[in-house]
Amino acid sequence: MVRPCVPNDSAACSVTSGLLVTQNTQRPRQMYDMNTELKRADIGLIQRILPHRYPFLLVDKVVEIDGTQSALGIKNVTMNEPHFQGHFPGNPIMPGVTIIEAMAQTAAVMVGVALEVVDRDLKVYFMAIDKCKFRRMVVPGDVLQMRLTTIRGRPGGKVWRFAGVATVDGDMAAEAEFTAMMDMPSE
Repeated sequence: MVRPCVPNDSAACSVTSGLLVTQNTQRPRQMYDMNTELKRADIGLIQRILPHRYPFLLVDKVVEIDGTQSALGIKNVTMNEPHFQGHFPGNPIMPGVTIIEAMAQTAAVMVGVALEVVDRDLKVYFMAIDKCKFRRMVVPGDVLQMRLTTIRGRPGGKVWRFAGVATVDGDMAAEAEFTAMMDMPSE
């Protein structure tokens, strides 16, 4: 007879690498901790992690921070941003490079929150931008949502790789993969 797998009941199941495996089966079930909450960073915390300031601080908040695995950055696009004066007069469009920079800042905040690098002078440098595509114009009044996931990177490591997708109202605006060097402050 197969008994249901109940956490903390070693007779009924075993825990292996975060997966609950029911006795007499080879099909693992993911173990969820209902008390785990996703973290978030408001503008105050972002400024304590990133050295960027206006006009080059391009993320307003980061929500749904899941350790170093993923995060969602939010950028409220407003007409008073300086790049709109020349890009393009009478037809303001957020430059694509600033969208990619906003995604990179979101990734840096995610890593900074997860590794608790607050008030410690974290520096992040682009190393490569790949598979970059722009799909939709981003204009004043839009809310840019940037979903970032870590492809490669680990606590203590210097080189990280991320995939990012930026959307407005559910429509993809841009996507890219990028590599960055995290210059972690020494303890």
